[in-house]
Amino acid sequence: MPDRQRVIVVGAGPVGVVAALSAARRGYAVTLVEAQTEIDSSPRAATFHPSTLDMIDGLGIMDEFLSVGLVARYFDYWDKPTRTLVARMDHDVLRHETRFPFVVQTEQHKLVRMALARLGSMADVDVRLGTTVEALEQDGRAVTVTLHGADGEERVAADWLIACDGGRSTIRKALDIEFDGYTWPERFVVLTTLYDFAGAMGCSPRSYFADPDEWANLFKVAGDDLQGRWRVVFPAGVDETDEQAMSDESAEARLSRIWPAQEPRELVHRNLYKVHQRVAAKFREGRIFLAGDAAHVNNPIGGLGLNCGIHDVMELLDTLDAVAVGGADEALLDRYERRRRTLNIDFVQQQTVDNKRRLEEKDPEKRRARLDELAAIAEDEERQRAFLRRTSLLDSVRRSATID
Repeated sequence: MPDRQRVIVVGAGPVGVVAALSAARRGYAVTLVEAQTEIDSSPRAATFHPSTLDMIDGLGIMDEFLSVGLVARYFDYWDKPTRTLVARMDHDVLRHETRFPFVVQTEQHKLVRMALARLGSMADVDVRLGTTVEALEQDGRAVTVTLHGADGEERVAADWLIACDGGRSTIRKALDIEFDGYTWPERFVVLTTLYDFAGAMGCSPRSYFADPDEWANLFKVAGDDLQGRWRVVFPAGVDETDEQAMSDESAEARLSRIWPAQEPRELVHRNLYKVHQRVAAKFREGRIFLAGDAAHVNNPIGGLGLNCGIHDVMELLDTLDAVAVGGADEALLDRYERRRRTLNIDFVQQQTVDNKRRLEEKDPEKRRARLDELAAIAEDEERQRAFLRRTSLLDSVRRSATID
């Protein structure tokens, strides 16, 4: 790269490390800044769709990535009150459209660790954990940040800054960019158990349960020990207290409404959190760009938020390359916002809201119609292919290329 350019990436979550690793592999000097001193290994996003696997494959980590996760070719929709399988979708119908016609269930902290390991061996890469951004400024040529770490304060300049610092983004707030949208009235309960749902009821590693009273998401991850564990997501009652939602009795009752067990199930983790649907009013301010949760957040049904964030940074780096290497006018940088903000609204926000409404539908006739439609899609290969192209964000990737 002529006149090797530097990129500051703020946030060493999965989106941030992908941005840093991809930038370094493209020839940028990279400074990666993370406020936490250790990688957060608590259960969070773990679903990587075919469109995203195509991108991860270009980072040189795919073999390791697959070795610590689970390949999930199928996913299910169930009618929870009757414990009846409604539809089983098969990603193999996408075999002629992607190199990876399946989903990989790999906990996000595993991706972070393997990317950091690669970055640690690369030239002109500076990874700073336990470091915060205290101030930033920019002009037409550079972005300068004031960093605070173990050795005190330091000013660092770069050509570009990519903010991947989460839904409470320090960078977004410093730029005074509105985060438009809303918060769902109910919180989500996440329970992780070693109980083998697939062995008990024959479900797929990703299964969605429609229920007008209490929908659920169920999916299997490998765990750090690679022995497998199941995460289950439920809505908490609007008036349910933290203590009620997190109690052993409540947890077992919720799990039993999916499938009863002879003995209470051991829980290895539980969590309760608020859920938002929000999109930043803009994704670019001069030489600073928002990506991932700093730019958009959504409910987790369908596993699209993390995937969209990785798409953000890959799109952004392609655009930066066109300017920094290809000599394109910097006006092209506005295309990043035109593409990523539009696609997040049209695909991710809409799809995740639709996913939630499909599972929680209360009107008996509409609910029956939704379930019948899913069954019909599963029985028709062409309809299933179209459905999976959208849910796996393949359509989003193709649509991106049409936005100038």
